[in-house]
Amino acid sequence: MSEYRGCQLPEDLYYDLDYVWLRPGSDGLFTIGVTDPAQTMGGRILSVHIKKTGKTLLAGRHVATLESGKWVGGIPVPFAATIVERNEALLADPHLINVDPYGAGWIARLRPEDPFRRAGRRRPHSSNGSTATTSSACAARIRTCAASAGRRNCSRSM
Repeated sequence: MSEYRGCQLPEDLYYDLDYVWLRPGSDGLFTIGVTDPAQTMGGRILSVHIKKTGKTLLAGRHVATLESGKWVGGIPVPFAATIVERNEALLADPHLINVDPYGAGWIARLRPEDPFRRAGRRRPHSSNGSTATTSSACAARIRTCAASAGRRNCSRSM
């Protein structure tokens, strides 16, 4: 695990915008949360509002809004996705983000949106003739971005 100014940065996660982390799951879903440095800078989280399950978000739209004594801000998704699950425990106890930002303080689980379904187009076939899955394509974009940056920090252009 990497450390930055006393804050933890797990190396098995992907990072976007310096304050959002993503954990890909074996089920094709991504868990999203706030980094340790971000929650440290924001201070004690007093309130969390997470959008309802089933809501589809475009890239850059907020999945949640966090409020502390000195900051209010949205948590954007780096890719179009549908909210599959939200952390109900976090709604009841927003301070979980401060206590365990990479564990109990996760915000939501997301299913990446299929850009071809929304546009009414067929998916391109891979070299072996099968269609690419949405989650693997999304993970590939995140990995490519992380690799090209030389570190695990992706730009908003995903």
